[in-house]
Amino acid sequence: MKIGALVVSIALLSVTQSGFSATGGSFKRFSVSAGWLHAMPQGKANPFNISTPIANGKNANIGSVSLNAVVNSIDPADVNADTMKSILNMLGDMYKENPNEPELSQFFELKNVNGTDEVYLKDALSGSADLYGLEQWTAGGSGLEVQDADTLGLMMNYYVNDNVSLQMIGGIPPKVDIKGKGEIFAPMSGIGHTGIGLDLPLAQDIPITNLGSKSKVATVRAWTPAFEAQYQFGQSGINKFRPYVGLGIMYAHFGSIKVNGETKADLVAAGHMIQNILDGKAGAALDRGQSSASPYVRVKSEDAFAPIVSLGATYDITSNWYGVASVSYSKLNNKTTIDVIDRNTGNRLIHSSTKIDIDPLITYLGVGYRF
Repeated sequence: MKIGALVVSIALLSVTQSGFSATGGSFKRFSVSAGWLHAMPQGKANPFNISTPIANGKNANIGSVSLNAVVNSIDPADVNADTMKSILNMLGDMYKENPNEPELSQFFELKNVNGTDEVYLKDALSGSADLYGLEQWTAGGSGLEVQDADTLGLMMNYYVNDNVSLQMIGGIPPKVDIKGKGEIFAPMSGIGHTGIGLDLPLAQDIPITNLGSKSKVATVRAWTPAFEAQYQFGQSGINKFRPYVGLGIMYAHFGSIKVNGETKADLVAAGHMIQNILDGKAGAALDRGQSSASPYVRVKSEDAFAPIVSLGATYDITSNWYGVASVSYSKLNNKTTIDVIDRNTGNRLIHSSTKIDIDPLITYLGVGYRF
């Protein structure tokens, strides 16, 4: 890697230059400091890319479906939308008033939903539908953003000479909150083929989850060690205040990912919706009913490497003790995937991915000891 080669080159160059000559060997080889480390991500959310096994044009049986779900799924942009909705609602009202009427009861039925009798279409009327839009789509305006984090930082230096050192930056991996942005919808469209020969134009953005309405979508444990080659200005024993610059590489690993319970429930419900369509029960999908699947949510975050630059300074308290302050920036991002899997079959019902731009600005304030 270019950055790694540069770090090594700086170190080798320093050895061939001044060595001990600048201070007569008075500098100390090692130092270690501990202090407050604060990370402020600067990146913005990127939209989720989502896919399901429902191929465009798939013909799915509707099965039993509530009248309200059918009416709400009719394309509002169609010129006959209002007429179709009025006819369906009128037929539903007629059936509710005369549930024993044979001409209506062959197409409708009543189901008790949360203590209320709701009108449902039977298979004889609901028919099937050619579905589009669920195979793959981008959820514009959605995404994930990493929040600020604080932890105990630890920095260790090996001094090649009085001015050049190699530094390892670490600390206790902080627990980081991940905030969501926007709302995710499934952009369903298609043509419904009813059992009486009437085709219904379908178009509905089906709500999946509102990421922005939650205080946090998930929490993760962030492991972000960094390695730098640094050049420190001034001279040991002469200059108490010594600025430095650094260049290196950061490694990022995000583990122990825990998804917010409400978000997880939303995604599990979406998994049932997809399985119901696959089972030939698209009506149950519209009504957000349970399916034959046992969905669970799996989240994975890829490890990443990124360049890091630092600007800081030390101030000598004694010949061994010193204070240190620095600010660093890393152009860091990673890819995160969220899948909904059927525990019964292992089949993936929903696959989604997004790039998280983290780009942290890191401040550090600590006390160190040279030896």
